[in-house]
Amino acid sequence: MKKEKFVQTKEELIKIFWVFLIGSIIGCIVETLVGIIFDHSFKIRQGLIYGPFIPVYGIGAIMYYFIVSRIKDTKKIFILSMFLGGAIEYFCSYFQELCFGTVSWDYSNMFLNIGGRTSLLFCFCWGILGVLFVKFLFPLLQKIDIYIGNMQFKYITAILVSFMIFNIGISCLAGARQNQRVQKIEADSKMDAFLDKHYPDVVMDNVYSNKMNRIKVQKIENI
Repeated sequence: MKKEKFVQTKEELIKIFWVFLIGSIIGCIVETLVGIIFDHSFKIRQGLIYGPFIPVYGIGAIMYYFIVSRIKDTKKIFILSMFLGGAIEYFCSYFQELCFGTVSWDYSNMFLNIGGRTSLLFCFCWGILGVLFVKFLFPLLQKIDIYIGNMQFKYITAILVSFMIFNIGISCLAGARQNQRVQKIEADSKMDAFLDKHYPDVVMDNVYSNKMNRIKVQKIENI
């Protein structure tokens, strides 16, 4: 019984990882298209140093998977997705500023915004994404169950999990170190020296082309 429960838990974790991964990739595609439409320029917007991933959308996909997908009524799906998406967007922005001193989006000049971290318009967009997730993506994600028991699929998943752990880890470390450089804090460890050498400002600014220093944003707003 315990072994069977362990296997079920393991398979569920595998599925959750793929929901996160696919959501992160879709998020990168969505943000890139938004840049093309509104900024009239092609620039891949990514949330991690390596690969087309934006974890905010991956987290949103997991929330939709566990909570929103259980709802049948489209209006309820839309409303709940609005609140969930807005909350995720707010707290991810807060976490980014707290840890790295930067923000990747600022809605301070938009109608009904909350601290510039989310707004009514983008909550509306999260609502639409929630409906699309339940109606189109969720049925496709259910088909992952077919492959979970396959050993090759498990190996591929293990490799991708290892890669994403490294990717998220190095992205956080490099982002935190850049924040230290902004504050004129000298490298005091081998890790700091490694990050300064391989992930200097020019690399970080190129990867995260849409990030802004929160302090600078606030100064501009006060002018």
